[in-house]
Amino acid sequence: MSSGPAGVLTSATLRNSPNQDARPQGAVIDLLVIHNISLPPGEFGGPWIDDLFMNRLDPDAHPYFATIASHKVSTHLLIRRDGELLQYVPLHLRAWHAGVSCHEGRERCNDFSIGIELEGDDHTPYTEEQYAALATVTKEIIAMYPDINPERITGHSNIAPGRKTDPGPAFDWELFQQLLAANL
Repeated sequence: MSSGPAGVLTSATLRNSPNQDARPQGAVIDLLVIHNISLPPGEFGGPWIDDLFMNRLDPDAHPYFATIASHKVSTHLLIRRDGELLQYVPLHLRAWHAGVSCHEGRERCNDFSIGIELEGDDHTPYTEEQYAALATVTKEIIAMYPDINPERITGHSNIAPGRKTDPGPAFDWELFQQLLAANL
């Protein structure tokens, strides 16, 4: 895996979400945030995640969508259940994934973090393919951004406690750390 033009991973399918902007001048990218997403909640597959990040989610396609269709959100990367890697925002730019957030006293985590969404929910086990893809892409991100290391990887729930629960109890942090440690 390698990066192509301006922070785009060559192994990822680029979608180019409109929900991105420049990071603040002098921002150091030093945090990786792991999320989960399923649309509708608890369902996998389909175009809905892509539609949300591309601002084209049909509010009438599902009752839940009416509550989120107007949200302007994105992520840097999405890992589907089969391990497919999609990229919505170049890594050097700011994706709108963390919302109101704080890590070690620093607010606005979007300014200094990279967000990775796993297609899943808090209670459904993630797939082997997702863990393998996550470990691989995390190793590449660490190589590109040396201020990120295994201790600078966190869940959305840790930077937005009480507001967010992902990646949830179904995420096996120990397995992920083992896969990450191999060949790091």
